[in-house]
Amino acid sequence: MRKKVFVKTEQAPPPLGAYSQAVKVGEWVFISGQLPINPSTSDLASESVAEQAKQAFENLKAILKAAGMNLKNVVKVTLYLRNLEDFPVINKVYEEYFKEALPARSTIQAFPPKGAALEVDAIAYSF
Repeated sequence: MRKKVFVKTEQAPPPLGAYSQAVKVGEWVFISGQLPINPSTSDLASESVAEQAKQAFENLKAILKAAGMNLKNVVKVTLYLRNLEDFPVINKVYEEYFKEALPARSTIQAFPPKGAALEVDAIAYSF
């Protein structure tokens, strides 16, 4: 029987509610939505949409590292954007992080907490 391992790192912001940063089950890691919060200050990274996107992806990377994985292990990403007009800016930042073996992806308009421009969650697999 596979057990759940709760992934936690101080290199990413703590959850805003009753959930884990990520849960690892066997070869799979399910990463909760990451906001563009600087883990050192607990503040939004910036007013800039591009800077917020970078911070959200850096948080994602930190959690993957804590789970023993990296961005190449990501098989699915969901982006939650406050404003769909920000898609081109966020997509450009996304392309800096995901360059090869591109994961499946969905983009949804939503209202992330703290007035953030985006939130990102992911599923990763150790292969």
